[in-house]
Amino acid sequence: MLPSGNPPSTPTDHLSTDSLSTDDWPSKDLIGSDRSGLPPAGETGDVDAVLAVLQEVPDPEVPVVSVVELGIVRDIDWQDGRLVVSVTPTYSGCPATEAIEQHIVEALVASGYSNPLIQRRLSPAWTTDWLTDAGREKLRAYGIAPPVGSTSKRSLTGQSDPVVPCPLCGSEATERVSEFGSTACKALYRCRDCLEPFDYFKCL
Repeated sequence: MLPSGNPPSTPTDHLSTDSLSTDDWPSKDLIGSDRSGLPPAGETGDVDAVLAVLQEVPDPEVPVVSVVELGIVRDIDWQDGRLVVSVTPTYSGCPATEAIEQHIVEALVASGYSNPLIQRRLSPAWTTDWLTDAGREKLRAYGIAPPVGSTSKRSLTGQSDPVVPCPLCGSEATERVSEFGSTACKALYRCRDCLEPFDYFKCL
């Protein structure tokens, strides 16, 4: 059964910058093997039920993907009966961080979770490797080229300026126009075949 009750009077009561355990989940997706230490469904709380709520919370900058698909939801736990969700910002200083946290709180309260706490986890830092496959496909369908390759592999091989397929026509004949696109985490590219500009979600 989901916790119930009235939400607190001020939205800031939900937020905390304290980190949970520094042990990071081994995968970018929230799968069964990632949930060691979390209460099983039907005990303190149902992790899958919380995930279902968070799956409906969009990223305010790229609303086609949810906060779960973006990979920023890193932990779900209960502390003394209170739901605690650990969230990692996409990058330090991201202007959407507080809005995302508040949207998560609002969605949880609307779903019957009383006084949920959002804890901001800064370590390890978020990486585009945490984007889910579904999230990457949604970015492409939205007209944004998803990150190419893996940040860890690129750092080992010294790869730079990856070939970024055009999300509109699929051509690999593309070129970078600017290091920055509509937001700091994107670069502006242009396709030499269809001649359309598009954003590329940088590999971070």
